[in-house]
Amino acid sequence: MKRAAIALMLASFGCLIAFEVIGSSVAEDGTLVEPFFLIPIAWLLFLTGGMLAIATYIKGRLK
Repeated sequence: MKRAAIALMLASFGCLIAFEVIGSSVAEDGTLVEPFFLIPIAWLLFLTGGMLAIATYIKGRLK
């Protein structure tokens, strides 16, 4: 479970880096074009990885 938590957190940081690399722009009609979906996915992955890490820590302390 420890590896899964680390993988989820790394995927979260990957989403944030991808958001910055892709960037945003304004289309000719004035609409904002950006990969906004990466932000909530990054938060979801980070929180899930954090909760899994905490659960792994607690499970290890109880043994």
